Amino acid sequence: MNRREFLAGAVASAGLAGCIGPSFGRKSEVSEGTCGRILFGACRSSVGDVTIMRDLGYDFWEWSAGAAFDPAKDDEWWKRQKDEIAKRPLPLRSCNGFIPGKFRLTGPDANHAPALDYAEKVLRRADEIGVKTIVFGSGGARNVPGDFTGKDRPDLEKGTRQYADFCRELARRVADLKTTAVVIEPLRPNESNIINYVFQGLAICREVDSPRIRQLADIFHMMMGGDPASAIVEAGPLLGHCHIADYETRQFPGHNPRETCRLSPYFKALEAIGYAGGVSCECGWGDEKDFAKNAKTAIETMKGLL
Repeated sequence: MNRREFLAGAVASAGLAGCIGPSFGRKSEVSEGTCGRILFGACRSSVGDVTIMRDLGYDFWEWSAGAAFDPAKDDEWWKRQKDEIAKRPLPLRSCNGFIPGKFRLTGPDANHAPALDYAEKVLRRADEIGVKTIVFGSGGARNVPGDFTGKDRPDLEKGTRQYADFCRELARRVADLKTTAVVIEPLRPNESNIINYVFQGLAICREVDSPRIRQLADIFHMMMGGDPASAIVEAGPLLGHCHIADYETRQFPGHNPRETCRLSPYFKALEAIGYAGGVSCECGWGDEKDFAKNAKTAIETMKGLL
Protein backbone atom coordinates (compact mmCIF):
# COMPACT_ATOMS: atom_id res chain seq x y z
CA MET A 1 0.00 0.00 0.00
CA ASN A 2 1.38 3.40 -0.93
CA ARG A 3 0.93 6.59 1.09
CA ARG A 4 -1.95 7.92 -1.02
CA GLU A 5 -3.91 4.67 -0.68
CA PHE A 6 -3.24 4.57 3.05
CA LEU A 7 -4.37 8.14 3.67
CA ALA A 8 -7.50 7.70 1.60
CA GLY A 9 -8.40 4.57 3.52
CA ALA A 10 -7.68 6.16 6.89
CA VAL A 11 -9.82 9.17 6.14
CA ALA A 12 -12.65 7.00 4.86
CA SER A 13 -12.55 4.61 7.81
CA ALA A 14 -12.52 7.46 10.30
CA GLY A 15 -15.28 9.39 8.54
CA LEU A 16 -13.04 12.44 8.12
CA ALA A 17 -12.54 15.15 5.58
CA GLY A 18 -8.97 16.39 5.86
CA CYS A 19 -8.74 15.31 9.53
CA ILE A 20 -10.78 18.27 10.70
CA GLY A 21 -14.11 18.04 12.43
CA PRO A 22 -15.80 17.67 15.80
CA SER A 23 -15.51 13.89 15.99
CA PHE A 24 -13.28 11.10 14.78
CA GLY A 25 -15.93 8.47 15.33
CA ARG A 26 -16.05 5.63 17.79
CA LYS A 27 -13.27 5.23 20.32
CA SER A 28 -11.17 2.09 20.16
CA GLU A 29 -9.77 0.28 23.15
CA VAL A 30 -6.09 0.81 23.97
CA SER A 31 -3.84 -1.61 25.80
CA GLU A 32 -2.56 0.92 28.31
CA GLY A 33 -5.56 2.71 29.72
CA THR A 34 -5.38 2.20 33.45
CA CYS A 35 -5.39 5.90 34.28
CA GLY A 36 -7.92 6.74 31.58
CA ARG A 37 -6.28 9.99 30.44
CA ILE A 38 -3.39 11.34 28.43
CA LEU A 39 -0.20 11.81 30.44
CA PHE A 40 1.98 14.86 29.88
CA GLY A 41 5.76 14.95 30.08
CA ALA A 42 8.83 16.76 28.80
CA CYS A 43 12.40 15.96 27.86
CA ARG A 44 14.27 17.43 30.83
CA SER A 45 16.58 15.72 33.30
CA SER A 46 17.73 17.89 36.19
CA VAL A 47 16.12 17.55 39.61
CA GLY A 48 15.21 21.24 39.52
CA ASP A 49 13.48 21.09 36.16
CA VAL A 50 11.59 17.91 36.99
CA THR A 51 10.47 19.48 40.27
CA ILE A 52 9.11 22.46 38.32
CA MET A 53 7.31 20.05 36.00
CA ARG A 54 5.75 18.21 38.93
CA ASP A 55 4.50 21.44 40.46
CA LEU A 56 2.93 22.44 37.12
CA GLY A 57 1.04 19.16 36.80
CA TYR A 58 3.25 17.14 34.47
CA ASP A 59 3.08 13.36 34.91
CA PHE A 60 6.55 12.17 33.85
CA TRP A 61 9.91 13.13 32.41
CA GLU A 62 11.83 11.83 29.40
CA TRP A 63 15.57 11.45 29.04
CA SER A 64 18.22 10.20 26.63
CA ALA A 65 18.48 6.39 26.65
CA GLY A 66 22.25 6.61 26.31
CA ALA A 67 22.57 8.91 29.31
CA ALA A 68 20.12 6.93 31.40
CA PHE A 69 21.24 3.37 30.68
CA ASP A 70 24.71 3.56 29.06
CA PRO A 71 25.52 -0.08 28.23
CA ALA A 72 29.25 0.68 28.33
CA LYS A 73 28.97 1.32 32.08
CA ASP A 74 29.23 -1.55 34.58
CA ASP A 75 26.71 -2.81 37.13
CA GLU A 76 28.16 -0.67 39.93
CA TRP A 77 27.53 2.45 37.86
CA TRP A 78 24.02 1.21 37.15
CA LYS A 79 23.27 0.83 40.86
CA ARG A 80 24.27 4.44 41.46
CA GLN A 81 22.38 5.56 38.37
CA LYS A 82 19.15 3.98 39.60
CA ASP A 83 19.48 5.96 42.80
CA GLU A 84 19.98 9.19 40.84
CA ILE A 85 16.93 8.53 38.68
CA ALA A 86 14.85 7.77 41.76
CA LYS A 87 15.66 11.24 43.19
CA ARG A 88 13.53 12.90 40.52
CA PRO A 89 10.04 13.73 41.81
CA LEU A 90 8.33 12.27 38.71
CA PRO A 91 8.71 8.86 37.07
CA LEU A 92 11.05 8.39 34.13
CA ARG A 93 8.46 7.06 31.71
CA SER A 94 10.19 7.29 28.32
CA CYS A 95 13.61 7.75 26.75
CA ASN A 96 14.78 8.90 23.34
CA GLY A 97 18.10 8.71 21.49
CA PHE A 98 18.04 4.91 21.37
CA ILE A 99 20.73 3.73 18.91
CA PRO A 100 23.82 5.95 18.49
CA GLY A 101 24.91 6.89 14.99
CA LYS A 102 28.13 4.87 15.35
CA PHE A 103 26.04 1.76 14.67
CA ARG A 104 25.06 0.95 11.07
CA LEU A 105 21.57 -0.58 10.77
CA THR A 106 21.09 -0.17 7.00
CA GLY A 107 23.11 -0.17 3.81
CA PRO A 108 25.88 -2.44 2.52
CA ASP A 109 27.91 -2.05 5.72
CA ALA A 110 25.05 -2.81 8.09
CA ASN A 111 26.09 -4.82 11.13
CA HIS A 112 23.23 -5.63 13.47
CA ALA A 113 25.06 -7.76 16.05
CA PRO A 114 26.76 -4.99 18.09
CA ALA A 115 23.70 -2.74 17.84
CA LEU A 116 21.48 -5.57 19.09
CA ASP A 117 23.76 -6.16 22.08
CA TYR A 118 23.70 -2.44 22.88
CA ALA A 119 19.94 -2.15 22.46
CA GLU A 120 19.17 -5.22 24.53
CA LYS A 121 21.18 -3.92 27.50
CA VAL A 122 19.43 -0.55 27.28
CA LEU A 123 16.02 -2.21 27.25
CA ARG A 124 16.78 -4.56 30.14
CA ARG A 125 17.95 -1.70 32.32
CA ALA A 126 14.92 0.37 31.32
CA ASP A 127 12.59 -2.51 32.12
CA GLU A 128 14.22 -2.96 35.52
CA ILE A 129 12.99 0.48 36.63
CA GLY A 130 9.64 0.41 34.82
CA VAL A 131 10.27 2.72 31.87
CA LYS A 132 7.36 2.34 29.43
CA THR A 133 8.82 3.35 26.08
CA ILE A 134 12.15 3.72 24.32
CA VAL A 135 11.84 5.93 21.25
CA PHE A 136 13.44 4.46 18.12
CA GLY A 137 14.14 7.45 15.92
CA SER A 138 17.93 7.18 15.65
CA GLY A 139 18.19 8.75 12.20
CA GLY A 140 21.98 8.57 12.16
CA ALA A 141 21.94 4.80 12.62
CA ARG A 142 18.98 3.99 10.41
CA ASN A 143 19.37 6.36 7.45
CA VAL A 144 20.33 4.46 4.32
CA PRO A 145 23.74 5.65 3.10
CA GLY A 146 24.16 6.85 -0.47
CA ASP A 147 24.08 9.93 -2.66
CA PHE A 148 20.70 11.01 -4.02
CA THR A 149 22.35 13.28 -6.58
CA GLY A 150 24.80 10.78 -8.08
CA LYS A 151 25.00 7.16 -9.19
CA ASP A 152 25.33 5.77 -5.69
CA ARG A 153 21.63 6.04 -4.88
CA PRO A 154 20.51 4.42 -1.62
CA ASP A 155 18.31 1.34 -1.84
CA LEU A 156 15.53 2.59 0.44
CA GLU A 157 13.40 -0.53 0.06
CA LYS A 158 16.26 -2.76 1.15
CA GLY A 159 17.16 -0.35 3.95
CA THR A 160 13.60 -0.47 5.27
CA ARG A 161 13.74 -4.28 5.22
CA GLN A 162 17.01 -4.16 7.15
CA TYR A 163 15.45 -1.86 9.73
CA ALA A 164 12.45 -4.20 10.04
CA ASP A 165 14.77 -7.19 10.42
CA PHE A 166 16.57 -5.40 13.24
CA CYS A 167 13.25 -4.71 14.99
CA ARG A 168 12.20 -8.34 14.58
CA GLU A 169 15.39 -9.74 16.06
CA LEU A 170 15.38 -7.22 18.90
CA ALA A 171 11.79 -8.14 19.76
CA ARG A 172 12.78 -11.81 19.87
CA ARG A 173 15.68 -11.10 22.22
CA VAL A 174 13.62 -9.08 24.69
CA ALA A 175 10.32 -10.96 24.46
CA ASP A 176 10.49 -11.61 28.21
CA LEU A 177 10.45 -7.94 29.26
CA LYS A 178 7.60 -6.98 31.58
CA THR A 179 7.10 -3.29 30.86
CA THR A 180 9.34 -1.63 28.29
CA ALA A 181 8.50 -1.38 24.59
CA VAL A 182 10.33 0.20 21.66
CA VAL A 183 8.26 2.73 19.72
CA ILE A 184 9.12 3.38 16.07
CA GLU A 185 9.42 7.10 15.37
CA PRO A 186 8.75 8.41 11.86
CA LEU A 187 10.98 11.39 11.08
CA ARG A 188 10.17 14.09 8.53
CA PRO A 189 11.81 13.53 5.13
CA ASN A 190 14.59 16.08 5.61
CA GLU A 191 15.80 14.18 8.71
CA SER A 192 15.51 10.58 7.53
CA ASN A 193 15.24 8.82 4.19
CA ILE A 194 13.17 5.89 5.50
CA ILE A 195 10.11 5.68 7.77
CA ASN A 196 8.81 9.22 7.35
CA TYR A 197 5.12 8.54 8.01
CA VAL A 198 3.16 6.71 10.67
CA PHE A 199 1.75 4.18 8.21
CA GLN A 200 5.30 3.07 7.35
CA GLY A 201 6.10 2.41 11.00
CA LEU A 202 2.79 0.62 11.45
CA ALA A 203 3.65 -1.76 8.62
CA ILE A 204 6.75 -2.81 10.56
CA CYS A 205 4.84 -3.09 13.85
CA ARG A 206 2.31 -5.37 12.24
CA GLU A 207 4.94 -7.44 10.48
CA VAL A 208 6.99 -7.96 13.67
CA ASP A 209 3.78 -8.58 15.66
CA SER A 210 5.28 -8.21 19.14
CA PRO A 211 4.16 -6.21 22.19
CA ARG A 212 7.78 -5.06 22.41
CA ILE A 213 7.52 -3.09 19.14
CA ARG A 214 4.91 -0.34 18.94
CA GLN A 215 4.37 2.99 17.20
CA LEU A 216 5.14 6.60 18.05
CA ALA A 217 3.38 9.68 16.68
CA ASP A 218 5.57 12.76 16.72
CA ILE A 219 3.10 15.57 16.09
CA PHE A 220 5.86 17.99 15.03
CA HIS A 221 7.19 15.58 12.40
CA MET A 222 3.63 14.77 11.33
CA MET A 223 2.77 18.44 10.79
CA MET A 224 6.01 19.26 9.01
CA GLY A 225 5.93 16.14 6.83
CA GLY A 226 2.25 16.35 5.92
CA ASP A 227 1.19 13.26 7.88
CA PRO A 228 -2.49 13.77 8.80
CA ALA A 229 -4.16 13.19 12.16
CA SER A 230 -6.06 10.24 10.65
CA ALA A 231 -2.78 8.28 10.87
CA ILE A 232 -3.21 8.30 14.66
CA VAL A 233 -6.67 6.80 14.24
CA GLU A 234 -5.15 4.11 12.02
CA ALA A 235 -2.49 3.35 14.65
CA GLY A 236 -5.14 2.81 17.33
CA PRO A 237 -3.95 0.38 20.02
CA LEU A 238 -0.46 0.14 18.49
CA LEU A 239 0.24 3.75 19.48
CA GLY A 240 2.60 3.67 22.44
CA HIS A 241 3.89 7.22 22.82
CA CYS A 242 3.74 10.75 21.35
CA HIS A 243 6.15 13.63 20.96
CA ILE A 244 5.10 17.21 20.41
CA ALA A 245 6.58 20.59 19.49
CA ASP A 246 5.15 23.76 17.99
CA TYR A 247 4.72 23.98 14.22
CA GLU A 248 7.80 25.09 12.28
CA THR A 249 9.71 26.61 15.21
CA ARG A 250 10.04 23.29 17.10
CA GLN A 251 9.61 25.23 20.32
CA PHE A 252 7.32 24.34 23.23
CA PRO A 253 3.56 24.04 22.55
CA GLY A 254 1.97 27.47 22.77
CA HIS A 255 5.18 29.25 21.75
CA ASN A 256 3.25 30.75 18.85
CA PRO A 257 -0.44 30.86 19.88
CA ARG A 258 -1.49 31.55 16.28
CA GLU A 259 -0.25 28.08 15.31
CA THR A 260 -1.88 26.17 18.18
CA CYS A 261 -4.90 25.37 16.02
CA ARG A 262 -2.65 23.09 13.95
CA LEU A 263 -2.32 20.78 16.97
CA SER A 264 -6.06 20.39 17.50
CA PRO A 265 -6.80 17.62 14.94
CA TYR A 266 -4.03 15.46 16.39
CA PHE A 267 -5.41 15.78 19.91
CA LYS A 268 -8.91 15.00 18.65
CA ALA A 269 -7.48 11.86 17.08
CA LEU A 270 -5.84 10.84 20.37
CA GLU A 271 -9.15 11.32 22.15
CA ALA A 272 -10.95 9.33 19.46
CA ILE A 273 -8.85 6.21 20.09
CA GLY A 274 -9.09 6.56 23.85
CA TYR A 275 -5.36 7.14 24.08
CA ALA A 276 -4.07 7.02 27.65
CA GLY A 277 -0.33 7.07 27.06
CA GLY A 278 2.30 9.78 27.17
CA VAL A 279 2.60 13.01 25.20
CA SER A 280 6.08 14.38 25.74
CA CYS A 281 7.41 17.83 24.81
CA GLU A 282 10.54 17.19 22.74
CA CYS A 283 11.26 20.78 21.87
CA GLY A 284 13.17 23.95 22.49
CA TRP A 285 12.35 25.91 25.63
CA GLY A 286 13.76 29.35 24.84
CA ASP A 287 15.95 31.00 27.44
CA GLU A 288 16.72 28.64 30.33
CA LYS A 289 15.70 31.25 32.88
CA ASP A 290 12.20 31.14 31.39
CA PHE A 291 11.77 27.38 31.62
CA ALA A 292 9.13 27.49 34.39
CA LYS A 293 7.04 30.06 32.53
CA ASN A 294 7.33 28.27 29.20
CA ALA A 295 6.67 24.84 30.69
CA LYS A 296 3.48 26.30 32.21
CA THR A 297 2.44 27.62 28.79
CA ALA A 298 3.13 24.22 27.24
CA ILE A 299 1.04 22.14 29.61
CA GLU A 300 -1.81 24.67 29.63
CA THR A 301 -1.78 24.65 25.83
CA MET A 302 -1.88 20.85 25.64
CA LYS A 303 -4.60 20.46 28.25
CA GLY A 304 -6.60 23.17 26.53
CA LEU A 305 -6.73 21.02 23.39
CA LEU A 306 -8.59 18.21 25.17
